[in-house]
Amino acid sequence: MTIKAARAMVEEANAQIETIGVDEARKLIDDDGVLFVDVRETIEWDKGHLPGAVHVPRGLLEFLADPSSPMHEPELAADRRLVLYCASGGRSALAARTLGSMGYTGVCHVAGGINAWREAGHPTTDGT
Repeated sequence: MTIKAARAMVEEANAQIETIGVDEARKLIDDDGVLFVDVRETIEWDKGHLPGAVHVPRGLLEFLADPSSPMHEPELAADRRLVLYCASGGRSALAARTLGSMGYTGVCHVAGGINAWREAGHPTTDGT
C-alpha cells in the first residue's frame, strides 16, 4: 500500500482551485460581498486573525458548510465569495478543494496564509 503524502495532496488541490496573493486578498478585506474564512484551529485563531474573518476549523468545515447539517453556518452560502486562509496555505488549499467538491463556486484561498499576510505588513486582530 502506498500512502499519498500531504504535500502531494496540497499540490493537487492547488492545481484545482483559485489561489490569490496577500495583496489581492487585502483589496477584498472591506468588500461586504466577500467572507474571509479562517480554517485554523481555535488556539491559532485566538492568537489573531484577519479583520472581519469567521472561524471555521478545518475539521468541521464540511458540517458547517452543508446546508442540510444541523451545524450549518448560514454565512457560508454556496454563492458567496469565500476567501479561505490558514497559517501557510496548505489547509486552506485542501479546504477550498473540499468546498469546490461540495458545489461552492466562489471559493479561493490565500497563498502563504496568515504568515504571508503578516509578512506583507497587513493588519490582524492581534495588532501585528
